[in-house]
Amino acid sequence: MAALRAGLLGLGMMGRNHARILHDLEGVELVAVADPGGDPHRVSGGLDILPDVQALIAQGIDVAVVATPTRFHAEAAFALADAGVHCLVEKPIADDTETGQLVADAFRRRGLVGVVGHVERFNPALQQLRKRLGEGDIGDVYQIATRRQSSFPGRIGDVGVAKDLATHDIDLTAWVAQSLYVSVSAQTAHKSGRAYEDMIAITGRLRSGIVVNHLINWLSPMKERVTVVTGERGTFIADTSTGDLTFYANGTVPLEWESVSTFRGVSEGDVTRFAFAKKEPLRAELEAFRDAVLGETTELSTMAEAAHTLEVVESALRSAQEGGALVTTERVVA
Repeated sequence: MAALRAGLLGLGMMGRNHARILHDLEGVELVAVADPGGDPHRVSGGLDILPDVQALIAQGIDVAVVATPTRFHAEAAFALADAGVHCLVEKPIADDTETGQLVADAFRRRGLVGVVGHVERFNPALQQLRKRLGEGDIGDVYQIATRRQSSFPGRIGDVGVAKDLATHDIDLTAWVAQSLYVSVSAQTAHKSGRAYEDMIAITGRLRSGIVVNHLINWLSPMKERVTVVTGERGTFIADTSTGDLTFYANGTVPLEWESVSTFRGVSEGDVTRFAFAKKEPLRAELEAFRDAVLGETTELSTMAEAAHTLEVVESALRSAQEGGALVTTERVVA
């Protein structure tokens, strides 16, 4: 079977990583790249630098990756849908939920694969976590909490920390739990003098009843990427910076020290750090995109799911401005 002809729109910080992988991805041939700003990271591999998405489409591509700033996502995606090109758009899907849903509808009507780059789904720690939760290792899940903290990335200029980073945590939480959000509230802060928020604290509940909490900022001198899942039999901690997964089991040995037992509620049991293969998440995501175009079932975020993620984030931002907000989940997510 002939390799899929791929085009890449955007050669910035994310685009350069997509280019690196697409150049040697089995079953895919990167035949065209486009960026009106040129190729600052020199990743084109000798391909001509085209000016826009229409020039990319003119190269006869089968699939495309859109890695431009957020404000350009929808325009490019609509053009690719009209041209019959399967597409992976970097997150968030669009500037706002309504536009994101229109993008999802465009690809659905054409019967095209339209997915969004919520790459944490392919983090090896979260893949293992999802598998073990599905097998019932922890029993009923009570709470999912995430922390995503770091210094400000100079590459981000058109969105705040909520749409840039909280989208990761909202998507991975709903995916790991296999349950959508039904309510959310938040507080934000503006500390760096930018127009957009640089800190957000979100709390909410999933349709399954799981309580969720997310702490996200661009104001920390260290980098932290942690997902904590607490349940009936213990707690999983996934460090997505390193791809490590650790399980802290509830103790099964009765404590003879009554005051300590009463205070703790549950006792400390065994601690297990799991060993498993660790593939680069972005490579795994692009392999899944290829496989989806070839008709296979994958763990990719559909555009409809990505629109729900954006809806949750926008509800959180409204909550921070106006008070508690209810997330609408009446749309079919597929």
